[in-house]
Amino acid sequence: MNKLLFVATVAGAALAASAVPAASGLKTAVFAGGCFWSMEKGFETTPGVVTAVSGYAGGTTPNPTYENHAGYLEAVKVTYDPAKISYAQLVDSYYHHIDPTDPYGQICDQGPSYKLAVFAGNAEEKAVADAARAKYEKELGAKITVATRGAALFYNAEAYHQDYYKKNPVAYERYRIGCGRPQALRVVWGGKEAH
Repeated sequence: MNKLLFVATVAGAALAASAVPAASGLKTAVFAGGCFWSMEKGFETTPGVVTAVSGYAGGTTPNPTYENHAGYLEAVKVTYDPAKISYAQLVDSYYHHIDPTDPYGQICDQGPSYKLAVFAGNAEEKAVADAARAKYEKELGAKITVATRGAALFYNAEAYHQDYYKKNPVAYERYRIGCGRPQALRVVWGGKEAH
């Protein structure tokens, strides 16, 4: 029996070890697209995305909170599998979840912390983000207000903001519909918006 337990333990450890390289192949990207609740839901329902975490990025004061995040943008940190979705496809998904022409925020969420940005982690990501901005400016025939910014510290938002759309589906839908998000995105994207 001890030998069987030993074999099972070794087999379990080997299985866990083989999962580590796959997990280590995951990448992260940070996007600001207005209210992080909507961005989190949008990305978590995107094929190839493992998870999205609500938080704050782009500021300088340590440890921002929802009550005190001046200088920060509401953002999401997206963990994705590059074998299933490329960074360029992730950026395209981001664009189709927002109104990229809104200079003041995002739909009903207006103000400095709701502005739009792609936080590029390196020169390659910056090139992808800049190319997407140029592509959508031409496609939509409007000025794109999504900034390409360098990588920044990301702070997780408070626990009650995480997976808000899952934990509070009725309140989230009331916010989403009341905000006019589906209608606004339909106007911008003409039926090609992400859901």
